[in-house]
Amino acid sequence: MQLAIGDRIRHRLSGQWMVITGFASGMVECRWYNGYAIQREAFREDELFIQ
Repeated sequence: MQLAIGDRIRHRLSGQWMVITGFASGMVECRWYNGYAIQREAFREDELFIQ
């Protein structure tokens, strides 16, 4: 799967829509709004999918 900064993706388990903000140490850095604040976390590429 080819990912790029700015892509909208989903986490395989939570289904949460996120935006890719960067790549570091083999991880994909993502941000999303949870209804109260902007959250950020890094995930392995195999945990994500583009719909």
